[in-house]
Amino acid sequence: MMYLQVFGGFILILGGAEFMVRGAVSLADRLGVSKLVIGMTVVAFGTSAPELLVSLNAALSGSSALAIGNVVGSNVANILLILGVSGILMPVACVPGTLVRDGWMLLAGTAFFMVLSLRGEIDLWAGGALLIYFSGFMIYSYMREKFGGNGAAGMHIHEAEDISDIPPDIPHTLWMTCIYLIGGFAGLIYGAELLVEGGVAIARTFSVSEAVIGLTVIAFGTSLPELAASVVAAYRKHADVAVGNVVGSNIFNVVGIVGVVAVITPMEVPARVINLDIWVMAAATLALMPFMIGRQEELGRPVATVFLIAYIAYIAAIGMGVDRLIPD
Repeated sequence: MMYLQVFGGFILILGGAEFMVRGAVSLADRLGVSKLVIGMTVVAFGTSAPELLVSLNAALSGSSALAIGNVVGSNVANILLILGVSGILMPVACVPGTLVRDGWMLLAGTAFFMVLSLRGEIDLWAGGALLIYFSGFMIYSYMREKFGGNGAAGMHIHEAEDISDIPPDIPHTLWMTCIYLIGGFAGLIYGAELLVEGGVAIARTFSVSEAVIGLTVIAFGTSLPELAASVVAAYRKHADVAVGNVVGSNIFNVVGIVGVVAVITPMEVPARVINLDIWVMAAATLALMPFMIGRQEELGRPVATVFLIAYIAYIAAIGMGVDRLIPD
């Protein structure tokens, strides 16, 4: 039953995110919202909604280790797995200067989250500070792309276009839009509940920590919408959108999602996450920086292959219990 819960949660989350994003994009389009704003907000939130709902559900259920593990594991998967797969399918073009400021914001947000995590708990005040950072990032990004006109705006427009161009078509009637939105949210909520229940049951059955399940199985499941969006972008020769999707999702995860959940309920940070996993996340983030704040113009297949191998090695290391070899 626990395996069926996890599998069913995966399916509902992937389908719910798909329907919710399509409905939200359709509603925004009906309201005359630009594709730039849709890409920066609706699509970014839609692909990160599974992480938010799963982490919130887990934290409220007393499984804060699973919630933290989900966020950290998702960020590692977004960079190493998603960009690895996308870059192998289609080399990712990185126009120098396009994502420099987003790169610095991701780096600073990751460092901020790590500093707060080292305290052993992310409480109300820490959550509030993260939300202030996230709000500032969203406002600054919107104003910059609206009036600055740099190349990143094109990525956000492509994100909205990629969503709207995939069959089945986005609903054009208001009642169909509402069905998509309500059905999508219902799928996400119930899928998150199933995924958390199944993940906790698996952890107890095999005597592994909830953090490990969050870092692996749950993180992979909640990263499926980003993976699907990035693969579609690569297929449509918008591989650069994959980078923007990953960067936006990772910032949303470590400052937006953690901030929202911590404001609602404090979360303890497991020792294994402090000793190992946040450093793996930091290393993956740093590995991305040459393509954002540096002068690397393409994330080609050789680098993408290294990313994918690194992710497989990380999952294997978790399975072998490497964290137990690191002193507290």
